[in-house]
Amino acid sequence: MTWTIRNAFLFLFLILFAIPLIGYAQSADEIRERINNQQDEFTDIETEIKKYEVQLTQVGREKQTLQGAVYELDVSRNKVNASISLAQRKINNTSATLGELETDIETKETLISQNQLALAQTIRRMNERESDSFVEIILNSKDISNVWNDIETLQQFQVVVRSEVDVLSVQKDDLEDARDKKQIEQGILVNQKTELSTQQRSLDINRRAKNNLLKETKNRESTFQELLDAKRQAKKEFEAQLRSFESELQFLLDPESIPPAGKGVLLRPVRGVITQNFGTTAFSKTGAYNGKGHNGMDFGVPIGTPVKASLAGNVKATGNTDAFRGCLSYGKWILVEHVNGLTTLYAHLSDINVNPGEAVGTGGTIGYSGNTGFSTGPHLHFTVYASEAVKVVRLGDVKARTNCADAKIPVAAWEGYLNPLDYL
Repeated sequence: MTWTIRNAFLFLFLILFAIPLIGYAQSADEIRERINNQQDEFTDIETEIKKYEVQLTQVGREKQTLQGAVYELDVSRNKVNASISLAQRKINNTSATLGELETDIETKETLISQNQLALAQTIRRMNERESDSFVEIILNSKDISNVWNDIETLQQFQVVVRSEVDVLSVQKDDLEDARDKKQIEQGILVNQKTELSTQQRSLDINRRAKNNLLKETKNRESTFQELLDAKRQAKKEFEAQLRSFESELQFLLDPESIPPAGKGVLLRPVRGVITQNFGTTAFSKTGAYNGKGHNGMDFGVPIGTPVKASLAGNVKATGNTDAFRGCLSYGKWILVEHVNGLTTLYAHLSDINVNPGEAVGTGGTIGYSGNTGFSTGPHLHFTVYASEAVKVVRLGDVKARTNCADAKIPVAAWEGYLNPLDYL
């Protein structure tokens, strides 16, 4: 009887615990191998993206030429494609990890169920033996010591199974926690992919910019340089008019109407190199801005880079001065008013993604960087105003003689312009 009970439980143990784990181990190993292979792909693509970033930085420092402008557009397009590919692979990797965790959890649940079944069987076995009288058990047993051994075996098996159930339950809880964290991570990655998918629109913008550039210049370097010179001259004339008007505006800044300076009040609208800061800069000392200094800051970024709202707010106005022949100014621009007393401007855009009156969230894509207006190279111009100071004006109402009377732009007294670095 003792041999029968012990061997039966040994056989039961092998069936319940050992066999399911073989198939599980093979499946888990396959998933882990796929994940490791994908991790290698991540590294390769990230290296590729960094290479494009270095190339963009280098071409941005070189003298502006037609060949350089075309090359920059090509490199930025390659970078966006690589970024989208990386996001998709990361989502696939997270999905594979989630699949592994789900498999682990299901395996633990199966083992817990099997352990509980085994535990129930031992209890039933003990109840059956206890239903016999002690005298019957003794009379039916050839060796009294075997009786005690059988009972002890059942009790020990119960202890082992209960302990195994407790361990498996803890492991299952840990796996569920890991799964929950991975699901959050996957949600972040999906949002990232959605954001990167918007860059498909950037690619279209980029292609159009390249085609327009080649068409406008007829693929001639001399024509390209003539266009740059014309933009520089138009920019100088327009800024002289604008600064003259702004100097006539009266505004007394109330410090209580704006937030105190502090890092992180505003989000950087783009990731890019700061090519010009606010106020008196080396460029402003050359006579630019009519001696008043730079009214914002510039970020050097490729055409089609998604531009983020620096803070939640409402779109106060949008405009496109390029729609009026000879009126360069800000090109395509967006003005967003925030509840904390600040208003932000995003200018020289290639495309606008919002409408006046629309609510935007912090970090939401509101447009795409470009080279419109009086820009001589791809960048984002970012201005921060005291909300009480800024107004959107029709240029025909400001200047009696202007070639862009119906164009509208935001303006403020010089005291209403704030240094963006005080809030970024």
